[in-house]
Amino acid sequence: MKTVKITLLLCLVTIFSFANVTSKEKEALIALYNSTNGSSWNTTWDLESPVSNWYGVSIEDEKVVALNLEFNNLEGQLPENLGDLVNLRELNLFRNNISGALPNSIGNLKVLKVLNVAFNKLDGELPSSIGGLTSLQTMQLFMNNIQGSIPETIGQLSQLQTLELYNNKLSGFLPNSLGNLTSLNELLISSNNLTGKLPQSIGNLSELKTLSVFDNSLLGIVPNAISSLVNLEELVLANNAFFGKLPKDLANLSNLKILMIGNNDFKGEFANLEAQFPNIVQFDFVNSNDTSVLATLDIED
Repeated sequence: MKTVKITLLLCLVTIFSFANVTSKEKEALIALYNSTNGSSWNTTWDLESPVSNWYGVSIEDEKVVALNLEFNNLEGQLPENLGDLVNLRELNLFRNNISGALPNSIGNLKVLKVLNVAFNKLDGELPSSIGGLTSLQTMQLFMNNIQGSIPETIGQLSQLQTLELYNNKLSGFLPNSLGNLTSLNELLISSNNLTGKLPQSIGNLSELKTLSVFDNSLLGIVPNAISSLVNLEELVLANNAFFGKLPKDLANLSNLKILMIGNNDFKGEFANLEAQFPNIVQFDFVNSNDTSVLATLDIED
């Protein structure tokens, strides 16, 4: 009888030692470990120990709620069953050597608030399933080699406040659905291969403070709708192919501190434009196609 009790006790100890997460979540973590060369991480995991002891894994109520492995020498691709970590609120893989694309299963992370895979080697396309991240507040994917277009489904991220996609290889037009991101404070998509016009819908982003599309191939007249972004503090349009007159109501942006419009084909000499923005601290209008005539603010065609 005593032997039976001891055996039961040992079983219970074993169960409770590893019952801090579901087997599905544990398998997803192990898959991440295996697919990113976990034995060579700067700080690795002892897979024989409880998940609660694993570096960078945060657990609440027996659920994995955060994964923070920044600067940890992850090398390889993200596994498809990463999407099984359905309780994640934060996924931070900043500054590693992760390649490939974000897995399609990323859209399963319905409660994720922070996604940071910046400064890696991602080289695939953004999956349309990214629109499933309906709780997301911060998306940081800058300094990668992400290709293809920005999916239209990005407009489903109604809680998004920060979108940083700069320094990638994104191409194609900006989706009209960007105008649905009405909680957005920062939109940074500089240094890509984006083409086409700024969508009129961008005027819906009433909370926007920073808009940077520097160093793309965007063209056309800047829509007057941009003048409705009255909270805007930084507007960076430089190094594109915009042309014509600036929006007639641009002076409405009284909170503007940074305005960079150089290296486009705007009409006019802009030396006197700075005075229209009372809070301006940085103004760049250098333009190789300068026609040396008076700059004007006018309506788009």
